[in-house]
Amino acid sequence: MTDQAWPWPAGAATGIGSLPGTDIAEAQRVVLGELPELPHLPELPARGPGADLIGRSAGLLVELPVELYTGRWRVAPRPGRDLRRARDLMERDLDQLAEQAEGYAGPIKVQAGGPLTLAASLELPIGGRLLRDPGAVRDLTGSLAEGLRGHVAAVARRLPGASVLLQLDEPSLPTVLAGRVPTESGLGAYRAVDAADAAALLRTVVDAVGVPTIVHCCAPQVPLELIRSTGAVAVALDLDLVTDLDPLGEAIDAGLGLLAGAAPTRPPSAGGAPTSAQIADRVRQIWDRLGFPRRQLAEQVVVTPACGLAGATPQYARSVLAGCRDAGRRFTEE
Repeated sequence: MTDQAWPWPAGAATGIGSLPGTDIAEAQRVVLGELPELPHLPELPARGPGADLIGRSAGLLVELPVELYTGRWRVAPRPGRDLRRARDLMERDLDQLAEQAEGYAGPIKVQAGGPLTLAASLELPIGGRLLRDPGAVRDLTGSLAEGLRGHVAAVARRLPGASVLLQLDEPSLPTVLAGRVPTESGLGAYRAVDAADAAALLRTVVDAVGVPTIVHCCAPQVPLELIRSTGAVAVALDLDLVTDLDPLGEAIDAGLGLLAGAAPTRPPSAGGAPTSAQIADRVRQIWDRLGFPRRQLAEQVVVTPACGLAGATPQYARSVLAGCRDAGRRFTEE
């Protein structure tokens, strides 16, 4: 492989996105303190509607308002209080970021739901998911691309010395590709989206936003070749869900970066957070089985928790982030 320049420093670690609690200032202090090489904009779903993955991401859509209806997000005829709440929360987060990270001059990562996951989650006004209407999915993708371009620009304005990375969260991608998204009755499923069409939708967003983009999927059967074809710089996944190493090795060899989810999101039944040595060993175990040199590991891999940490205790979340940071630094010393 390669002398490719990665958009993160060697030995970097980061979080996937969500953290426990409702205090965004404290969450940002934790992230900036524990993940100084590659901090991320934390998400706090415990704050309620509009802070969840779907509501937070839908709040970024342009000219496609959403609202809550019977506990689900759906396309709305006009902007309302649910959308205002989601946007206010995001604006507050960005203002707090400008204060907490003033003068920061490295890479920083922001996250949003990807077009396939949003299409599988948002409902049409007449009922049913957007996924049922290919035209609506294309409109959603265009709206998301425009919204994310503006979101990235807003972060860059607040942190003019930083370089922004985008993470597209696509937990539903394998289910969408397999045609396993259930209809509202639960008696059927929406038709599968063709892999080439899914790749084109993701590529639309990647190309439009114009910053290094990571596709995150913490589900089994991550479609690595599809993700690589979108122009994404990296894939983020849970190492414990990787059952076939060959596709991962091919993707890495072809130049895809890896955000390696190597620490559990909750403590095991006996014991606390894993040590940095245990996290590093988990990554090395996979890397050595793939047969790539250790020097490449420090450059091409970013250490992360397996997925978001919203369900963890604050103490455990902080310990895991610190463990990932120290595990990444171990790789630069080898």
